[in-house]
Amino acid sequence: MAERRVYMNGRLVPESEAAVSIYDSALMFGDMVFEMTRSFNGEHFKLREHLERLYAGLRILRIPLETTIDEMTGAVHRTVEANREAFAPDDEHRVMIDVTRGLLGIYHGVVGADPGPNLIIADFPLRWTVRGMGELFETGINAAIPSQRAIPARLLDPKIKNRSRLHYLMANIQVSDRRGENNWALLLDPDGYVAEGTGDNFFIVKDGAVLTPGGRNVLRGISRAYVLDELCPQLGLSCAERNLEPYDVYCADEAFMTGTPFCLLPVTGLEGLPIGDGRPGPVTRRLLAQWSENVGVDIPAQIQVWNDADADLGDAPSPYAFRRR
Repeated sequence: MAERRVYMNGRLVPESEAAVSIYDSALMFGDMVFEMTRSFNGEHFKLREHLERLYAGLRILRIPLETTIDEMTGAVHRTVEANREAFAPDDEHRVMIDVTRGLLGIYHGVVGADPGPNLIIADFPLRWTVRGMGELFETGINAAIPSQRAIPARLLDPKIKNRSRLHYLMANIQVSDRRGENNWALLLDPDGYVAEGTGDNFFIVKDGAVLTPGGRNVLRGISRAYVLDELCPQLGLSCAERNLEPYDVYCADEAFMTGTPFCLLPVTGLEGLPIGDGRPGPVTRRLLAQWSENVGVDIPAQIQVWNDADADLGDAPSPYAFRRR
């Protein structure tokens, strides 16, 4: 199979050769804005919305990228097209877009690297991200609250999707000490309200209404917006943003997480106690079924097919979990 190629500042290079300087601000400070998308049947889902969020972050962080959003869209499609022969017929695309500020000023002209921002676009199989998740559509996950808190917007705005994410990893490390299976971190903000997961947004269902934490101290996910603005209205479901406490989650009828790679996963417990009857609920199933119908892909079935692919996941951390040896 052909080697994948990565878009690096206007050129397509072999994935094994894609690199940034060790003096890049991204490595020094986590100074990078990024987005990650997915496809359905090879077609990108909500690409424009992802890029609009990326460009909002670039503007707020004052990263002077000269590439326009339309040029970026073209670069994404060019990268995907260049990698088609490197994908299996049943693969979906997982596009990762990274924009770094570039070399710190003190290294300009002295380390042999070009100054200025770096635009990096990689395209790899979605199955890498979701392998091992297939069973979770039936069992659900157990939300576990770590001592690590979400960083509030008054300190570092989580609405800017950036690579300074050590607090996510710390939460996953803490949750990895819990007994039981399928424990995923659920962060509280400093006021004790439910915020988000470590790479996903959280919802509960109560008396038929779909509720999610307000957008102040969370990354306002593209999948979160799709549920609130499109799926719920399509199904005639009431939906709203609310301050939610753990008590509200314990008393909910259902709960679920949303995220780009897996779309929507049931949350069937909190701290080991069942939410509702401890099984994926009817509203959760309706939302997931409608999402599947809208995109022409049976989302759980697709991920379940990949469940045993490359089954040895090792002990390295993932975006959603931290495994210890």
